[in-house]
Amino acid sequence: MAQTIYTPSITSIKEDDPKTKASFTIEPLLAGYGMTLGNSLRRVLLSSISGAAIVSFKAEGASHEFMTLQGVKEDLMQIMLNLKKIRFKIVEPENEEDLDKSQAVHLELTKTGAGPVLAKDIKPHPYLEIINGDHLIATLDSAKDKINLDIVVSFGLGYLSIEDSENTYAKNDYISLDALFSPVLRVRYKIENTRVGRMTNLDRLILTVETDGSLSPKDAFEEAAAILKEHYNVLSGATNIVSQSFISPTGEINDPEANMQTDERLEFHLEDLQLSARTTNALINNNLYTVQDVINLSDAEFKELRGFGAIALQEIKDKMKELGF
Repeated sequence: MAQTIYTPSITSIKEDDPKTKASFTIEPLLAGYGMTLGNSLRRVLLSSISGAAIVSFKAEGASHEFMTLQGVKEDLMQIMLNLKKIRFKIVEPENEEDLDKSQAVHLELTKTGAGPVLAKDIKPHPYLEIINGDHLIATLDSAKDKINLDIVVSFGLGYLSIEDSENTYAKNDYISLDALFSPVLRVRYKIENTRVGRMTNLDRLILTVETDGSLSPKDAFEEAAAILKEHYNVLSGATNIVSQSFISPTGEINDPEANMQTDERLEFHLEDLQLSARTTNALINNNLYTVQDVINLSDAEFKELRGFGAIALQEIKDKMKELGF
C-alpha cells in the first residue's frame, strides 16, 4: 500500500528585482521539513547551477602573468582579476547541437586608442551575452596603444581551481584563471511557524535567492529543485508515494491528523486481554499499559523487563497472534 504524504505549495514569490533577487515562501510543511528542504535547496543552489566563466586568456605581447603590456595602465595580474568578474548569460540556441557545452568558446577583444577597455568591447558571440558590459578590463594610455586578448570561456558547475584550469587550458602562452561558474551569489532561508486547521506545528519556509543577473532567481530555484528531484527519483526505485495537498481544489482543509486511520486494536488495554495476573502485573509494573506499548518490543527487550520471564513472553506472543498481529 502506498504511503500518503502532504506536500506544500509556493504561496508567494516576492521579487525585489526579477533579474537578481527573489524570496520564495513555501508552506505548509510538516514539522522539520522546513529545515530539510531549506538546507538541501541552498546547497544545490550554491554548488550545482550551471553557468559560464572565463577560464584562461592570451594577451598579445605577454607569455606569463607577471609581465606588463606596453601602453596599458594595468599589469596582467590586475587584468586577470578584472576578467574574473565578467559575467555571462548563456543564450540557449533553438537547436541544442549548435552549442556544445563540453567545448570551450574563444572570444576576441581588440581595441586601439586611449581610454578604458570595457567588457562590452569583447566581440559578441551568438550564445553568450555579457551582463556587466560596463565592467573595466584595462586602460590604454594613448591613441597609438593597443590591446589584443584571446579569451577562453568554458561552461561548468560550481568552482574551478586555478590548478585544474592550468591542466586543461594553460598552453601556448595562455594564462589560466580560477573560475566561479555559478550565477547564484547568495542563498538565505528562515523557518517560521504556521498552521492548517487543527495542526499548529507546521513549518513555513522562506528562501531568498540572489544571482548575478545571468540567471533569474526563479529559474535558479526551479533548476535546483529539478536537480534534487532527479537524484531522488533514482534512489526511490519502484516505491510509490501518493502526494496530497493540505488544501483541496475545493478549498477544504485536508488535516492529516483528522484523516489518519488508527488500528483500534492498538488501543486495547492489557488488563482487558485476559492474560494471567502475573503477566499483567509484570507489564504494568514496567509502565506498559496498551497493545501499542508492547507490539514493537523485541524478545530481548521483553527479557530485560523486571519480573518478566519466558512463560510471560510466550503468553504475550500467543495473545498478539490471537489479535491478528
